[in-house]
Amino acid sequence: MALGNKTLGRTIEVRDVEELLHDGNAVKIIDVRTPAEYQSMHIPGSYNVPLDQLPEHKTELANAISVPVVLVCRSGARAEQAAKVFDTTSLEQFHVLRGGITAWEQAQKPVNRGPQIWSMERQVRGVAGSLVLLSVLGSLFVWKPLALLAGFVGGGLAYSALTDTCGMAMVLSKLPYNRSVSCDVRDVVKQLNASA
Repeated sequence: MALGNKTLGRTIEVRDVEELLHDGNAVKIIDVRTPAEYQSMHIPGSYNVPLDQLPEHKTELANAISVPVVLVCRSGARAEQAAKVFDTTSLEQFHVLRGGITAWEQAQKPVNRGPQIWSMERQVRGVAGSLVLLSVLGSLFVWKPLALLAGFVGGGLAYSALTDTCGMAMVLSKLPYNRSVSCDVRDVVKQLNASA
């Protein structure tokens, strides 16, 4: 997509998204974080389609969108995964917001806020760190084989980094804490069709 004299690449900056929105360009923002994270804070006018539901609904979403799309998550990693999902559809113009909602907020751009919860990345760091700490302390004072749990968590984190996936995040997303808010992707598709 072109913005003035420059062509936008797959990854775009906060200022580019702001220009697209303010210059009257037809663009949709899709936030791929969990519904709870989205409710906590999101870009006004964005649509929530959680990454774990995207593969199931990618075709109907791509068919409902005829304008460029900006994919957003907390930092950009999940939005990149969403872009890979859209690579297999007819949707041609999509971009990833570099730095995600964190960069948007740091640039002091407008956000809608709701009840605050920890982001999925923060939950993973908290659980992984706690498991490692408790297993190391437990192996020192209670039962030596507990150190294996720390090794298992470390191996899982290394695998997560290598594959750019996170099994712990998938498990944590199923907890009631993260499921208190839900997203009906079919409703989002209807909204996208209505706004087209």
